[in-house]
Amino acid sequence: MGELRKPFLLLALLAVALVVGVELGAAALTGGGDAGAALRDSAGGLGVELGDVGEVAEPSGRGTGYLALIDVVALWTTGLFALSLVLPDRVQGRVQGAATLVFSVVLLVVSLVLLVVAFVELTVMVSLFLAVPFGTLAYLAVWGFFPVGDAAVLLGLVLLLKLVWAGLLLAAQPRFLRNKGLVLLASTTLLCTVVLQFLHGLVPVILVSVVDDLGAVVFAVVAIIWALVLLVGSIPAIVKAVRTTATTSGRTVS
Repeated sequence: MGELRKPFLLLALLAVALVVGVELGAAALTGGGDAGAALRDSAGGLGVELGDVGEVAEPSGRGTGYLALIDVVALWTTGLFALSLVLPDRVQGRVQGAATLVFSVVLLVVSLVLLVVAFVELTVMVSLFLAVPFGTLAYLAVWGFFPVGDAAVLLGLVLLLKLVWAGLLLAAQPRFLRNKGLVLLASTTLLCTVVLQFLHGLVPVILVSVVDDLGAVVFAVVAIIWALVLLVGSIPAIVKAVRTTATTSGRTVS
């Protein structure tokens, strides 16, 4: 690792851990509040008749939480860098391949399941919204008023922490810029965060739940791609570890 600055690397690990923590807690931090009056004002401005829709609770949304599927890869990668501080290279090489294989398989399965969940929910949303008038009223009662302000605050915090994470990694080792996979991962997670913020402000508030769920679907697909990348990348490390172990065992027997 050369001139690796350990404190900066550990702080980077803490920053990306906070990112994942905030994203996983997004469902608890947003939504749930009464939005009946706000929904009526918004719908009135758009000329939408709410009918008998009364009590409406803000949905927490899936987009911010699904970002964790991508950022857990950043956490894992940074954790492997930090692992080099305590494990010898030989041991780390053997552990890293097997651990990454298990991690990528778990991430792949979880991402596939969550992709199906988000896609089904998105289909239900669109179907209800287009089924005028009763389907539309049902949609508005469940997903009609998204907490855009709360989500914007969380996404702003997440984006700031990601920039801090990237900056700390560069402070720890400027040569991380030569790691194309790491640069691509950082670019991916930053872009996805910005895209979700853009989607939340792109449409009227009564449709934000739809684009938020669309973002969740995209993030799940991106996570699946990264899981496959990690899975394929772990195979050479495992093969090398097995060959090294076999060679060592053969020398010991001789």
